[in-house]
Amino acid sequence: MTKTILITGSTDGIGLLTAQTLAAEGHTILLHGRNAAKLEAAAKTVAGTTEQYIADLSNLPDVHALAESIRAKHSQIDVIINNAGILKAPNTMTKDGYDIRFVVNTFAPYALTRDLLPILAKEGRVVNLSSAAQAPVDLEALLGRKKLDDMGAYAQSKLAITIWSREMAKELPEGPVIVAVNPGSLLASKMVQEGFGIAGNDLSIGVKILREAALGASFADASGKYFDNDSGQFAQPHAAALDAAHSADVMQAIQDVLTLQP
Repeated sequence: MTKTILITGSTDGIGLLTAQTLAAEGHTILLHGRNAAKLEAAAKTVAGTTEQYIADLSNLPDVHALAESIRAKHSQIDVIINNAGILKAPNTMTKDGYDIRFVVNTFAPYALTRDLLPILAKEGRVVNLSSAAQAPVDLEALLGRKKLDDMGAYAQSKLAITIWSREMAKELPEGPVIVAVNPGSLLASKMVQEGFGIAGNDLSIGVKILREAALGASFADASGKYFDNDSGQFAQPHAAALDAAHSADVMQAIQDVLTLQP
């Protein structure tokens, strides 16, 4: 049965290749990007049924508007792949005073998923891109009161998305499945090239696991789990994600930030 699948950050890298792979199987792909020209160019490379959605995920009102646009067109979607992410940026603070890594990598996918839950199939899936780079979250930095270096912000934002994946899964025992996935370290994405100055490993390594997480049988009962594609198995995330008090603090901070947004 074909599915309707939203992939954020699908104008290049692993997002685009995943979109191409899933569209070739007959699924309807909701492509997302923040640049109209890049989105149009990406759509031309995806053979199959696609829709295009523009939103700047560093701007939370844009995130809510994205969800509204999708809800206006669909009564049900089946999969959300929260792929969009950022490591380096010319300006690391948003106009609202938050670190752009936390906004794009943590807050935006949380808000988008929350907004789309009413139309997400109970047997559907939310696949959140985590990373092998995870670090305990500095709440002052999460709340925009302290600056971090690039890798610090990135690693903390990836632990934060792993935490909310686990916590949201607990809230929704009847589904959908919510999983965090490290698709593979140092894959050949623009982020890796810009951040580390290397070509990176074959993107198809990550695409295969994202496809399995979105549709495969091995993830059917995996809600709340973390999959580490470097080891090729479900694994424990960083110990801080297993700390109930730390997780509760992070969840409260995420909710506090979203409550303050328009």
